[in-house]
Amino acid sequence: MASTIDEESTTKPAATSDEDPLAEERLGYVREVGSQAVWSLSSCKPGFGVERLRDNIMDTYWQSDGQLPHLVNIQFHKRTNISQIYIYTDYKLDESYTPSRISIRSGTNFNDLQELQVIDLTEPNGWVQIPIKDGNVKSLRTFMLQIAVISNHQNGRDTHMRQIRVHAPCGGESKHYPLELFGKFGTVDFQKFATIR
Repeated sequence: MASTIDEESTTKPAATSDEDPLAEERLGYVREVGSQAVWSLSSCKPGFGVERLRDNIMDTYWQSDGQLPHLVNIQFHKRTNISQIYIYTDYKLDESYTPSRISIRSGTNFNDLQELQVIDLTEPNGWVQIPIKDGNVKSLRTFMLQIAVISNHQNGRDTHMRQIRVHAPCGGESKHYPLELFGKFGTVDFQKFATIR
């Protein structure tokens, strides 16, 4: 189960959706670019650091250890197109550690971050999808993203986030027409180019 946000206002409540970030990646609509970035945190408990956000295991989590807001900083080596962020949370397991309000910020470095949107989460359980837009363009070109946890459920102090995936749009026609729609190419002309010699 995933969640997504309503795009009508600056403060957006999360809504339920069945989207799976891995399915979108397999279909070729997007590619995960978080591995191309340098990740840092405002704080963490020993053993519950940034590596837990990127290990593809839903049972592990980052746990902050400090005052709100809790920050996840994602810095790219070059300007990168970002179309969406997925955050995995589990209110049933984490309760007061679950974020209830998140701010998404963008810029070239820590000194010029601008808030893009604020998302309100109500007992989220699963993937929360956050589309990242630049005006009417369906992606944002940026050097840095920051995810700020402004508040937690039940006025919790520290936060848990289980996974974060950062998506960039895929260029070309495959974004609209994945190869699976066309079936297998079986003519002799196509088979000539099926392998590299």
